[in-house]
Parts: sequence; structure tokens; C-alpha cells
Amino acid sequence: MTEQLFSAASEVDRAFLFILAFAVGALVLVTVLMLYFTWRYHHTRNPEAVEIPGSLGLELLWTILPTVIVMSMFWFGWTSFKAMRTVPEGAMEVAVEARMWSWAFTYPGGKRSAVLVAPVGGDVKLSMTSRDVIHSFYVPALRLKMDTVPGLTTTAWFNASAPGEFDILCAEYCGLKHANMITTLRVVPAEEFRQWLAGTDAVGSRARELFETYGCTGCHDLAGGAGAGPPLDALGGRVADVLLPDGRKERVTVDADYLRRALLEPEAEIVEGYDPMMPSYQDQIPEEDLEAMVQWMLTGDTAGPPPGRELAEAEGCMSCHSTDGSYIAGPSFRGLADSMRSVRDASGALREVRADDAYLRQSILDPGALVVEGETPIMPGYDSLDAAQVDQLVEYIRSLGPQDGAGAGAPQQ
Repeated sequence: MTEQLFSAASEVDRAFLFILAFAVGALVLVTVLMLYFTWRYHHTRNPEAVEIPGSLGLELLWTILPTVIVMSMFWFGWTSFKAMRTVPEGAMEVAVEARMWSWAFTYPGGKRSAVLVAPVGGDVKLSMTSRDVIHSFYVPALRLKMDTVPGLTTTAWFNASAPGEFDILCAEYCGLKHANMITTLRVVPAEEFRQWLAGTDAVGSRARELFETYGCTGCHDLAGGAGAGPPLDALGGRVADVLLPDGRKERVTVDADYLRRALLEPEAEIVEGYDPMMPSYQDQIPEEDLEAMVQWMLTGDTAGPPPGRELAEAEGCMSCHSTDGSYIAGPSFRGLADSMRSVRDASGALREVRADDAYLRQSILDPGALVVEGETPIMPGYDSLDAAQVDQLVEYIRSLGPQDGAGAGAPQQ
């Protein structure tokens, strides 16, 4: 079983273990009886079949015993269901919105995030819905699974007992990029959560978002802990022993150039004691993100990318749109601005349009109005955004510049 993070999850585990024990016991009993009867009533011992008279005691036993077992399973199931569904008074409510293929979390006060952040020991109520199809919110460490349904609000709650980062998955097949619908539950101390909610920890949270976006936290810890790769915090000025491609050892001082090489050419210098398993991020990280990540690793400080990038991440845009020219489930943001698009309007007519600011705004607010030829109209409308937020997204898309041929052959949208 996975780590148990939620006290009410003990009820779920107890129900599961009881049913498992009964299933294993029934399997063993049936197998033993089958083997015994095969031996006992073999034709060499019983050449002629005989009628076995009924037994009131046995009939009562096999009626009462299964009834008791089934009622016991019902009781364990009911107590676990009740524990998971009874939301404590005063729980902080977080709105969860699922869409193909990302999660968005909205906190009291309006703060939005692409990851679910919660305080240790705090009751959190999740009010969940979907913008498109049925998804299923699943956190193994919480034993929590609840469908999100368009036009319907479903609820769940949890109280995380320990800090850490835990997987959030979609457990309902929801389309082409279902496997990409993954995010994180980040449980932090209460004071750190208050700072995050108030927006006063922009440095730390922004760094985590960038390193999570590019998959760095799967191998590297951001707070000095052990992992498959070295920790990434406060590296500026440190001395590292590295192995060069020719087998020689060298001692280097960690500076900005070294960290850029570590991201773009990780096999050029392997930190001693670690396996050469890191992939290259050459042409995969926009320069602005690369600079912000390097600066944070050096000093723990970064100004972060423009607000439009944060908004795009919080709204789940990065699940379908890349920033490096590659095609995921929608066009890359890089090279999109001012490119020519072949689109069909509501009447089905095909025409060429330029992706100017007006087109980009319309594509965000009403993506079904002009559908790019060859694309499936799966993108939901972001009518919950105000004009300033839409302008931030448009400015961010425009800031990524031309595509330079990357992603050639991918469909346009």
C-alpha cells in the first residue's frame, strides 16, 4: 500500500484489508474443500453414487455465516464512506476545476494555482467540477477518489498529517492526453501556507513551479534533501567534484555558466557519485525560464517570468500548448502570434486569418468560433478571465517570438 497521509484513510484501508482477508480465506477454503472432496469421493472409493441426506445445521451455517460476512463488509465500507464524506465544520474550501488535460485550484480570495497546496493538519474541502468531460480526481496518499462532472459540483475533503509532495492523477479516461493529467498535492507547514496564500513567498513558489514544469523535482530536491540527482538550493559558490567525458576528475566552482551547462549539456560534467541519467534541456526551456531557474539555484532569488506565464500555468494551458515549438495537443505558443491560420467559421466556411491580438483573444474566450482546419474543437472557453488577464496571456504568447521551424508538420490551431 502507498503511504497513508489522511487519518480517515485508515477506515478505507481497514475495509480493504477485511475484504482482502475474506477473499483470500474463501479462496483457501474452497480450494481445500475441492481437493478433499475430489479425494474423498473419488470413484475408486465410491463406485456408486449415494444420496447425502440434508442437514439443518449445515443449511443454517451456510445461510447465517455469509450473511454475517456480507453485513460486516457493509459495515466496514459504510464507516469508511462516512469518514471520507463528512466534511468538518470550518474546513477551508478550495474549488477544483478539471479540464482536458489539467487541474486548476481556486482558493478563498481568488488565488489560483495549477498545484494543490494545503497546510499540515488543516481541514480542506474540495468543491469539484469539470469544464468538458468526466474526469476523476485521485490522490493515492489520501485514498481519495471523486469524479468531476460537467454541470455538477461534487465534494470531498482531507486533512493531511505530514508535509511533502504527493501525486494527483485523473482516474477516468478523458481523451488523448489523459496520461498527462498529472499534478501535485503540496503539503506545507501552516505558516508557509499562509505566506503562499498571501502571495508573499513568490520566490520559493515560483521556483517550484518552474522546476516542476520541466520535471526537475522528480530527481532533485529543492531544500537540500537526497534524491536521484543533487539538491538544487543555494548552489552559488559551492565546489563540486565532477567527471568529464574522458574520465578525468575536475573540481569546479558552481556559477551561472556551470548551471547552464548542467541543464543544456548534462553529460559534459557529471557530479561525482551520481549516475549520468539526466536528459538535455537544449531547445526545450525558453531563455527567460532558464535564466530564472539558474538565478534561483545560485541565490534563492528570482524575479520570475512575466505574469502571463504564471496565468497560463495556473489555467492549465501548458497541458496542451508548449513554449518550445513542439506539438502536444494544441499548437505551441512559440511562433503563434501573427502566423497565418486556416480556419472554419460557424458556417463551415474556410478562410485564412492572421493570428493577431484580436484573434488570440477570441481563441482564448471563444475557441469554437474559428476552428483551425484539421483540428478537433476540444479547447474550453476561458470566459472566467477578465480583460486584463486575457491581455496578459496575449502578451506572453507574443513574447515567445517566432517558431524558427520548430514543430514543423504539426497541425496548426
